[in-house]
Amino acid sequence: MGAAAITMNEAAEWRPAINPWIIALTVTLATFMEVLDTSIANVALPHIAGSLSAGQDESTWILTSYLVSNAIVLPLSGWLSSIVGRKHFYMGCVALFTISSFLCGLAPNLGMLIFFRVLQGAGGGGLQPSEQAILADTFPPAKRGMAFAVYGIAVVMAPAIGPTLGGWITDNFTWRWIFFINIPVGIISLLLTSRLIQDPPYFKRRQLSETRIDYTGLGFVALGLGTLQVVLDKGQRDDWFESPFILWLTVISAASLIFVIFWEWHHKDPIIDLHLFRNRSFATSNFLMFMLGFALLGSTLLLPLFMQTMLGYTAARSGLALMPGGFTIMVAMPIVGLLLSRYSPRYLMLFGLSMLSFSLFHMTSFDLGVDFHTVMMARVYQALGLAFLFVPINTAAYSGLPRDKNNAASGLMNLARNIGGSVGISFVTTGLARRAQVHQGQLVETLNPANLRFQSALRGMTGIFSDAGPGSGGSSAQQHAYAMLQGNVIRQATMLAYIDNFWVLGIVIACLIPCVFLIKKAKAAGMVVH
Repeated sequence: MGAAAITMNEAAEWRPAINPWIIALTVTLATFMEVLDTSIANVALPHIAGSLSAGQDESTWILTSYLVSNAIVLPLSGWLSSIVGRKHFYMGCVALFTISSFLCGLAPNLGMLIFFRVLQGAGGGGLQPSEQAILADTFPPAKRGMAFAVYGIAVVMAPAIGPTLGGWITDNFTWRWIFFINIPVGIISLLLTSRLIQDPPYFKRRQLSETRIDYTGLGFVALGLGTLQVVLDKGQRDDWFESPFILWLTVISAASLIFVIFWEWHHKDPIIDLHLFRNRSFATSNFLMFMLGFALLGSTLLLPLFMQTMLGYTAARSGLALMPGGFTIMVAMPIVGLLLSRYSPRYLMLFGLSMLSFSLFHMTSFDLGVDFHTVMMARVYQALGLAFLFVPINTAAYSGLPRDKNNAASGLMNLARNIGGSVGISFVTTGLARRAQVHQGQLVETLNPANLRFQSALRGMTGIFSDAGPGSGGSSAQQHAYAMLQGNVIRQATMLAYIDNFWVLGIVIACLIPCVFLIKKAKAAGMVVH
């Protein structure tokens, strides 16, 4: 009994031989590479489609295939780590991601590229959960806030710079280099991981021969999450439930995931440990992480799209407008990590949700004449809110869990953020399209001969086109005037649709504030107060 107690104490007090901050930077390197890859390929799709002689609809499977395999592996990462060992699993994921990136860059046709993207997504799916578990084990509770701050900078920054970097690489080199740039990063990450990282003594590998593999749960998890990701990625493009394909995939996904919940809850050796959701703080943190992904990726899509389509910014100029937000995250997250050593995560989350909601409400004041500085500052406010959310949510999620559950918890947390991001992107793209149609219909109703302002504008534009030169008078000038008015109506309707999206996102985030009080109070050192 005495020897057993000593062993348990040693495990509880275990610390890595290497400086933990070196470990944090090592594992963050590969995760930044993986998160970057989820968004960097978006802007290169037209170039890839043209190069491989593929249609635009076919080329979107390059994105969908990655997201599907990524979503399937995320919740399974804890179970896989328990069989092969966390260090070996992490290195295997880095190796698979790096090799498949190289193969993606060499792909001779669309079919092979999609296949290699599936492999790349499978490798990338295990990186983030493994890193979070490594950080949670490497750092004591009092220092986890700063560790997650380093991780958070990579996760939040990567989607923001991905489109801009992807566009620059594609314009100056070739689309194949958006995959080739992963190779040196992957090799460095493998070398550092093999030398610096070790599994803690309390991490017990399970013998595969003694493990009853839950094939039923594994199959339905893959089916449910895979079909869900396809629905979210292609729903708006195929007009949602007007498409039999989307409708059937939705039914299959819902039925599979409901079955998974009941099956895994009662299974003796589940692949996904759903019993973690009995912990109120963990369950609430997962929900908040889902909504953080929703707001982060939804707004990350909206702002650059707004600047480029409505304000006429180039990709480079829109990137410059977003850049101060990235610097804000880099500066704010370490500060948040320090504050977590003194204050409860709940207080920081309250500030983060309030600031994020304020930034989205501030964006509802945008119009077609909004200046560069206003857009830039709106992104800075938003980035500040995100910085005060990501780190405290992760810290609160792990604070009440036993150490041997860190791997399973990290897989579920990352799945929540990724699925939230996919839902957010689907929501804003659908909202933009549908609300633009509604506003366009409302604006067109006023364009009739009885409207004196419309008649005045039409006469003024017709006169301008009539004076443009020979061949531009009469009915031709009037047709040009109507075309210009129609273009203005479409722009105004789209602008109103953007404002609607900002309003909805702001209200949703504001409604999350009461959820913070569901998280158990925690002391600065990360010990939960029941």
